[in-house]
Formats: sequence, C-alpha cells, structure tokens
Amino acid sequence: MAGNARRRWVLPVTGALIAGALLLGAGLYWFQPWKLWRDETVKETLPAASPVAGAPTGGQTSPQPGPETIAEGSLISHEHATRGTVKIVRLPDGSRTLRLENLDTSNGPDLRVLLTDAPVKEGVAGWRVFDDGKHISLGKLKGNKGDQNYGIPADVKLDEYTSVSIWCDRFDVSFGAAELGRA
Repeated sequence: MAGNARRRWVLPVTGALIAGALLLGAGLYWFQPWKLWRDETVKETLPAASPVAGAPTGGQTSPQPGPETIAEGSLISHEHATRGTVKIVRLPDGSRTLRLENLDTSNGPDLRVLLTDAPVKEGVAGWRVFDDGKHISLGKLKGNKGDQNYGIPADVKLDEYTSVSIWCDRFDVSFGAAELGRA
C-alpha cells in the first residue's frame, strides 16, 4: 500500500517540475533578462568619403566635399532611459547614413532602429506609436552604447519620415526616440 501512495504523488510532482522547467526556459528565451546587465559598446566612425568618378588624378585635385548633416535630433527616454544624438548624413557619394552618436540606452531583446513618420511624444503616450504608421527598419541595433551607422536605402524619401526610434520588436515598445529637425 505504501508503494501505491508514493506513486500517486510522484508522477504529478514530476510532471509539474518538467512543466515548470519548460516554462522557465521559454520565459528566459523570450525576455532575455541577462541583456539588462550586459552592455554592448560600438565605436564606428562616419563612413569615409569615396573618390568621385571622373575626378582629376594628376597633380592638381580639387578638395572633395565632406559629409553633410541634413537632419538631426536628440533622443528622449521612453520605456528605458535613453539619450544620444541622431543624425542623417549625406555622404560625398550621395548615399545617406543614419548615425547614432553617444547612444546610451538599456540593452534588450530584438532592438531595431526605425525611421518613422510618428510624432515623438513624451512619456507613456509615446511608447507604442512608432510601428503604427509608415516606418522602415534600418536593422538591428548594433549596440546599446556608443556611435554607430545605419545605411538608408536610396529609394527612401526622407521627407516622409520625421522621427527615429530605438524599437524593441519583441515587445512592440520604444526604448527612446528622436524627432528629426532639418539641419
């Protein structure tokens, strides 16, 4: 009789432990809490000017125009404390780059850099608006600290986008955002 009583509670307890372990594993995968304590610093320089086709190669060369900042803004905090500067820079070859300078935010799962048409709002009102309208992902956030560049596709019409968000795609929330003003 004692053996039967023992078997009656061993199976349910074992099942509960297995289910708990699976839920814990899924929760850790989904939330990735360790990223909150692990910083990733990136220190990219602005892409260098490439030679212009047809430029003189002899003794006399004219100076090449440098990069031109065409829009910029300062990041404000949303879901996580975030600060830094956002610039859209036109390079001498005509390509455009979104540059994050002195970025400082929390790390998190599935962070992206979004170029959007959403207005930047302070506080909770601004947390979830950046994927509602027109937006384009420029890629995964390379690091939560430092300076980094993101190429902007040639077909993107910059006058249709007014802001940038550090966006957590996993939880559909903005860590921080900047309104772009013309430089």
